[in-house]
Amino acid sequence: MAQKACKKCRIFTDGSECPICHGSNFADSWKGRISIMNAEKSEVAKKTGITRNGIYAIKTR
Repeated sequence: MAQKACKKCRIFTDGSECPICHGSNFADSWKGRISIMNAEKSEVAKKTGITRNGIYAIKTR
């Protein structure tokens, strides 16, 4: 099964439920990836509104 990105949180998952918002609205089409290792200290995470570590899509459709 291919990874898909949550349209709301933009985090990638293999499952059928988003690990952050627990929704099931996923995008199969996305652009770019951001890998956040330490969300508390990351300037990129702060600017994009990301609060948890993980791999995120930059843009979902």
